[in-house]
Amino acid sequence: MLYVTGDTHGDWMSRLNTDAFPEQKTMTKDDYVLVLGDFGYWHDTKSERYNLKWLENKPFTTLFVSGNHENYDRLKELPVEEWHGGKIQKINDSVYHLMRGQVFELPLNDDTTRTFFTFGGASSHDISDGILEPDDPRIKLWSRDYTKFFRVNHISWWKEELPTEEEMQEGLANLKRYNNKVDYVITHSPYSSLLRQMDGGTHLYETDCLTDYLQTIKQTVDYKHWLFGHMHVNKTFQWERSSCLYEQIIRLF
Repeated sequence: MLYVTGDTHGDWMSRLNTDAFPEQKTMTKDDYVLVLGDFGYWHDTKSERYNLKWLENKPFTTLFVSGNHENYDRLKELPVEEWHGGKIQKINDSVYHLMRGQVFELPLNDDTTRTFFTFGGASSHDISDGILEPDDPRIKLWSRDYTKFFRVNHISWWKEELPTEEEMQEGLANLKRYNNKVDYVITHSPYSSLLRQMDGGTHLYETDCLTDYLQTIKQTVDYKHWLFGHMHVNKTFQWERSSCLYEQIIRLF
């Protein structure tokens, strides 16, 4: 079984407890819950360690792509492993980060597989007042001002929220190995045309190198369905073969 949900922001206990997600009662470690970015791998605190241990003890295996709210300094420290055809980083024995530009082959009960192209990341849009360095004196002042929208470099914002050219080229090369055909595309951000549609002219969300890259994927790859998070809504765009998830948990197979 594979279930998919949207941004959890580290609040795994609310989203994935037995009352909220009773389907887990019949799941095993060979079944998966996939989080569409903003998983919440943040700072190495006592509470985060406790919550990750709680998640590790769940009957299923947790997978996630990165969002724009992950601690990329910590992710870079983790070793890279091969898993079902693609690269992962293990947070613990049953929580795995699915890296950018990978194609994974996940088995079904009938000995067939489903292929997934993964590409995490997105632009932060709550930074209209800038990215401040940790020693900037404005932090203390602005933290009390609800009109200020800023983040702090290497504390609440990382430039790695957007991909490198190498990651994007690796993704294209991996898709080419599968003749540009996969079952599912898994991202945190939507592609440019859908982002503009969801933004509705407010210009809160602007296109960037990642959304343009994903637009190219949309135009060149044959896929059954695209799943993404980031926008904090639950909505399916049937004509786009795309779904945005937030709190909703859906079963793919």
